[in-house]
Order: sequence, then C-alpha cells, then structure tokens
Amino acid sequence: MRSEDRSPGEPPADGLTVGRTAGLVGVSVKTLHHWDTIGLVRPGGRTRAGYRVYGDDDVARLHRVLVYREIGIPLAAIGRLLDDPEVDAREHLRRQREQLAERISRLERMVGAVDRMLLESKPGIRLTPEEQVEIFGDDWDPARTEEAEERWGGTDQWAQYAERAAGMSREDWEDVAAAAEALSAELATAYRTGAAPGSEVADALAERHRAQISTYFDCTHAMQVCIGRTYVTDPGYVAHYDAIAPGLGGWLCEVIAANARAHGVDPESAVWE
Repeated sequence: MRSEDRSPGEPPADGLTVGRTAGLVGVSVKTLHHWDTIGLVRPGGRTRAGYRVYGDDDVARLHRVLVYREIGIPLAAIGRLLDDPEVDAREHLRRQREQLAERISRLERMVGAVDRMLLESKPGIRLTPEEQVEIFGDDWDPARTEEAEERWGGTDQWAQYAERAAGMSREDWEDVAAAAEALSAELATAYRTGAAPGSEVADALAERHRAQISTYFDCTHAMQVCIGRTYVTDPGYVAHYDAIAPGLGGWLCEVIAANARAHGVDPESAVWE
C-alpha cells in the first residue's frame, strides 16, 4: 500500500506510531518516550517519511517489559533480562514467583487481620460467639444476630439497637440475660398456673416483655405484636419457648395480643411501625 493510499489516521504498513502503540499496550506516550531514552524499548522501524514506529518485535518486547514490571522487577534489571544472554530469565522468574507467593500470603494475613478489626468495630453485640453462649445459654445461636441484621438492618430500630448495643459491656449483657431468664421463669409460672390472656397478671408480664425489648430499641405495642407472632411461626422461637414450657410461645403470643388490644391496637391488623 502506498502512503498516499492510506486513510487518515491509519497506522503505517511497517509499524505503529508512538500514540497507537501506547494505546495498544496500555501505557502513556510519556512512558514509551522514557523507555526509548533509557534504551529499554526503542522503536525499530521507520515510515517512508522517516518517522520512528514500533514493529511486531518491539511490541512483543513491550509486553514482556510490562509483565516483568508488574511482578516488581526494576526497569534496569528488566533491561538485563531482555538483553544479557548470560542471564537465566526462567530462573529469575522462578525467584520472582516465590517472592510473589510470599507477598500474597502476607497480604492474605493482613486481610484476615483487617476482617477481625472490622468485626470488632462492627456496631452491635461486641461479644465473641463463645461469650454469647456463656451469657445467653447453651441454646443461644450467635447466628441470630446476623439473621436479624439481614432482616432488619435497614430500619431505624436496628440503628437504635446497634447504637445501644455498641456501648454495652459484658457485665451489661449479663444483666440483660439475667433479666430475660427471670422473666421467662415468671412467664412459665403464669402459664402453668392458668393466667388468662388479658388478665391483670398477664398484662403486667406483657408490659415487662415489651420493656425488655425496649432495652434494644423503642418497642411499640404494634411492634410487640409483630414479634409475638414469630413465637408461633419461627421454629427457633417455638423450640426455645417449648423448652421452657410446652406451648409457652403460643400463650405469650396471645398475652401480647390481648394487652395490645387493651392499649388500642388491633392485633389482627398490627404492622411494624
């Protein structure tokens, strides 16, 4: 093809211009000029008009330089690798691979450390899973907190819980667990002795239950009704209350509903608010 037959912007038949080469290999024109100046990669061709251009071998050398540079070899060493016949490039690459593997291992350890720091600084319960079981009992599943966050994480109530929980010490959580255990015992006693939903005793226990939830976030009667429904629909809650007294979860759900009705909330239509 004659030069006068080429379309505007088309690279010469015998090579690529500096600009086209820079775009092809993903470096700047300034970088190519620098590598040309230090003798690392020099354009070996010329156009008919005398302009220097990069041929296929030059572009191949550029790609090798980029690979070596990516694995951390200095430019001066790259030049020796490419030009010195006495240098064993494969052995050099093997050593570089060993160094890279060690670097990767070190970075993975750093990622693990950062993950632990993120976990420790995460809003919410600042207790290890082992500590949670020690405090809340053997039937406590630490995954409940993560499940709750997945379900309620975008709500104002979860933000309120996270803020409050973040400021609580192990001793605070022990107090919360003791209060919850005491309430569970009193609920079981009332259930076994036949306290009817809507009775004075049952309503008082419903209010204590709501106050306990309000340790974490401000719980309305409607919210309490929504929570109470899970005591008969969520297998985990059903099992938890059945372990205390068979049928306790269903009774507590009715107690909460009756108390909510006494406070002007229709438990049938109550929604989270």
